[in-house]
Amino acid sequence: MMYSQVLKDILMEYEKKRDKAIYEQRIRTQKVYKKIPRIKAIDKEIWETGLSISKSIIDNPESYKENLQKVREHMEKLKMEKAYLLTEGNIPLDYLDIKYECKQCEDTGYLSNGDKCNCLKQSLINKAYKMSNVESVLKKENFQTFNIDIFPDEQFEGESMTPRENMVNISSICEGFVSNFNENNEENLLFYGTTGLGKTFMCNCIAKALLDKNKIVIYQTAFKILEIIERRRFGRDENRFDDSQYSLLFDADLLIIDDLGTELSNSFTNAEVFNIVNTRLINGTKTIISTNLTPKEISDTYTDRVFSRVLEKFIPLRFYGPDLRYYRWEVK
Repeated sequence: MMYSQVLKDILMEYEKKRDKAIYEQRIRTQKVYKKIPRIKAIDKEIWETGLSISKSIIDNPESYKENLQKVREHMEKLKMEKAYLLTEGNIPLDYLDIKYECKQCEDTGYLSNGDKCNCLKQSLINKAYKMSNVESVLKKENFQTFNIDIFPDEQFEGESMTPRENMVNISSICEGFVSNFNENNEENLLFYGTTGLGKTFMCNCIAKALLDKNKIVIYQTAFKILEIIERRRFGRDENRFDDSQYSLLFDADLLIIDDLGTELSNSFTNAEVFNIVNTRLINGTKTIISTNLTPKEISDTYTDRVFSRVLEKFIPLRFYGPDLRYYRWEVK
């Protein structure tokens, strides 16, 4: 549903581009007609000749082929004269053409075979990036720039795996999440662990990978999400009920809720968190929650039904190790 609306909005922009290109072509044409009236007469004759061909096909489908060659020769002479006049007038030969931004699809978004043009595919990706709230950071933080070597390969506080081995496991699960995203497998991810362990980086990796697949990804902190909700519920803006940001929390292909637990917790916020997560679970749209809280702290902070939903439908992935912001790991 969300993809259809985004596509519809982009195609509306394409329509405006076509209208603008046609309008500008008409303005250029009028200038040329004023400067060289003979070109106007030639264009009229070309149009009338084309019309006569169409009429001949309908009226005399058997005999029109006999005159077709003569008509083509006449049309060619008209076009040559027009080209000569344009050159003499120091006017580029393509000056009267419609200047589409994309010549391949002529600003329709689709090729003649019905496939999406590359320009439309890129527009969808660009739109998704802008909507995601993380357009700039994803250039630096993605699976291609992910470096497993920054995670120490030493035992950490009695854990069975080293931080590096743990991250190899986590990154593998995350890449599988991206690969299987279109499957109705009810996969959702819960990243938990203290600050500075790579949770946000991994969220960014997933976001970019899915954005590049034309998915609509919304990345917001829990605090910002509640700001959006409160503005809609309690704001005085008369347009608050048309807030697309609010709808995207429910309709986006992937919602990433970062820093869950940093927002003010009360009965209102707990109910809203449950409403968003539960609605997305019911609709089959996927969610990633990133938090510094442990499962027990989540249970203590939120209502039991929120906690049970998170544990039941989310794959818990624990991040541990030294704080990477201060840890100095030398790769040997």
